[in-house]
Amino acid sequence: MPTCRICKQVFPQDQFITGNGPRYLVCVRCGVELGFVSAEETPQLYSDEIVRGRTALYARRYGIWMTLFVGWMIFLSMGRGITFWSSAIFVVLLLSSIIIPIRHFLGAARFKAEKVRLTP
Repeated sequence: MPTCRICKQVFPQDQFITGNGPRYLVCVRCGVELGFVSAEETPQLYSDEIVRGRTALYARRYGIWMTLFVGWMIFLSMGRGITFWSSAIFVVLLLSSIIIPIRHFLGAARFKAEKVRLTP
């Protein structure tokens, strides 16, 4: 995969503007910022709204997994010593460990549809 010679980031080939001279091996973002192309000429440019939307989409999809992981780590490290709450927290974590994968797989179609909607 080629590297942009301005920002030194690695992108797939479709994220580069075409041309020779100063436009050679310049990614879409750098090309728009430097004035080589306009934003209308680059349909593959991710605007700031699209980037924020995709970040929020991924955070909603995978944030619950991180919460479950942190919950188990806290429970295993210091949650067992609490008399009543250790069993209650264990039951909640156990039910969450069963429900979260089911919700993850059932929400895959909606996630893919929203990702397609947020792809330029």
